[in-house]
Amino acid sequence: MSNLKQGIRHGLIMAAGRGTRMAPLTDSIPKPMAPLWGSTLIANGITKIKPHLENLHITVGYKGADLAKHVIELGVSSVINTEGKGNAWWVFNSLLKNLDEPVLVMTADNVTDFTIELLFEEYKRLGSPPCMVIPVIPVQGLDGDFIHQSNNLVSKLDRTEPTKIYCSGIQILNPFLINQIMDKKEDFSEVWNELIKKKCLFSSSIFPDKWFTVDSIQSLSDAHKLKI
Repeated sequence: MSNLKQGIRHGLIMAAGRGTRMAPLTDSIPKPMAPLWGSTLIANGITKIKPHLENLHITVGYKGADLAKHVIELGVSSVINTEGKGNAWWVFNSLLKNLDEPVLVMTADNVTDFTIELLFEEYKRLGSPPCMVIPVIPVQGLDGDFIHQSNNLVSKLDRTEPTKIYCSGIQILNPFLINQIMDKKEDFSEVWNELIKKKCLFSSSIFPDKWFTVDSIQSLSDAHKLKI
């Protein structure tokens, strides 16, 4: 039985990417360790959400040893090595695959502020689905998957047909439920498409209070000017 009474206990930050668009900075360090506000990009995310969760997990890949050392020093619960794997590999192949409760998932390049309790209430309102993506209003210059939805049920994610909202990189999902309804997938694009076919991918009506994502040297520079 899903554990919903205690709220969201587990979180995961996906931090395995190569960050090629941020070269030459990422030639020497993993993208999540890019400097931000006197610390690092991922440290900012960890600091914001770790106090609200019992367990925080991190996926690592490119320069994984350096990143693992960094996040372990920040007190995360576990590090999952996904080098050479897709961004959804951990859902089907790590110990988390048997976790029958909601997991808050975000990417290491999210610079954001949100209230976990409000997102959890929205997740419950939508029937505690296998996955709920958190939308944001599109930001000029930042790419994203536009969300086509009706009454919160997602019918399509697409980068070519604009809508008023797109994916933020934040989602709440239940690994056990996802494993129950589909075969193993490598990437979240495959997971979401399968969930859409089965009519069980939902989009939250609750947005982050603030949101930005770092995917280039320029956006890293822009992030330094933000107050989040």
